Amino acid sequence: MTSFVPQWSVEPERIPQLMDLFGSAWWTADRTPDDLSQMLRESDLVLALIHQPTDRLVAFTRVLTDYTYLAMLLDVVVADAFRGSGLGAALMDAVIQHPRLTGVQSIELVCQPDLVPFYNRWGFTTEVGNSHLMRRTTNPRLTSKSG
Repeated sequence: MTSFVPQWSVEPERIPQLMDLFGSAWWTADRTPDDLSQMLRESDLVLALIHQPTDRLVAFTRVLTDYTYLAMLLDVVVADAFRGSGLGAALMDAVIQHPRLTGVQSIELVCQPDLVPFYNRWGFTTEVGNSHLMRRTTNPRLTSKSG
């Protein structure tokens, strides 16, 4: 991991790199630079991993939280060329161990079924009592069965 630098922010000049990264994930592919700028401003925590040899943003996640009861982990994305290299785990470790999140009662996320074993490693479970995920969206891709 020494060739990757964590950054708890994304500079405006890296928005095109974030656009490229988000283009590789079905749920983030249609985001715009203006929307990304607003998303970055309004997220409570953002984490980017920068590949030092190329100075490219190659992994990203963000968190929305009240720092007490709930944190919502969103947009865990790793560039295609680096998937399977441990960068997703590095993102998860950094977020779970972040000093402002260690006391949060619940950290939640939404993922596809094939990623459940990955997130289980950090104590995430599909056992959520009688709760159900509900969604109101204008994006039809977020309610379809394919992904």
